[in-house]
Amino acid sequence: MPLIDILIALLTIVFGGFGLLAPRYTADTLDLSPTNSTMGLSELRAGSGGLFVALGVWCLVAGAPAYFALGIAYLGAGTGRALSILLDRPPLRKALIFLAFEWPPAAWLLWTHWP
Repeated sequence: MPLIDILIALLTIVFGGFGLLAPRYTADTLDLSPTNSTMGLSELRAGSGGLFVALGVWCLVAGAPAYFALGIAYLGAGTGRALSILLDRPPLRKALIFLAFEWPPAAWLLWTHWP
């Protein structure tokens, strides 16, 4: 497995770890505001945390097919981000930085692991 694949999987685990273990920090980084419910923290732990930790770990365990799936996940995230840039007009610099962590890994993983 190429080193870049392993680094992408590890980065996915690290970013997921923030969502899983530090959802308040993650919420602040993503400009999300708490309400009178802790359901948002639960969603961050699940969707921005555990999901990405599991994807990254599975890539390290299973290899090529899992890396392709991770590429699909990053492609979807980047597509959602690009659509948000066009429709929602988030802070552009921040959105582009996040997009830079989504589309390049997607392109690499899909290109190198295409079935």
